[in-house]
Amino acid sequence: MAVTKEQKEKIIKDFRINDKDCGSAQVQIAILTSEINDLTEHLKTHIHDYHSKRGLLMKVGKRRKLLAYLKENDVVAYRDVIKRLNLRK
Repeated sequence: MAVTKEQKEKIIKDFRINDKDCGSAQVQIAILTSEINDLTEHLKTHIHDYHSKRGLLMKVGKRRKLLAYLKENDVVAYRDVIKRLNLRK
């Protein structure tokens, strides 16, 4: 399942920097993480869905690039996002 509009609005509300923010790196990382989790669940039951697997790998790569950007430019925000999304242990 794709991330619904309501779920996306909630994620934006939780991770935005200010009231008008809807596309900062933190928000994009949080939305991608939600989509990655959904695709991972989908692929557990549909093992041979290679098109979705490719989409998952592309989303993981995009999130990785955004995390690298955030780490380079704002370490405090990077650590906060990592902690809130439980990405690294």
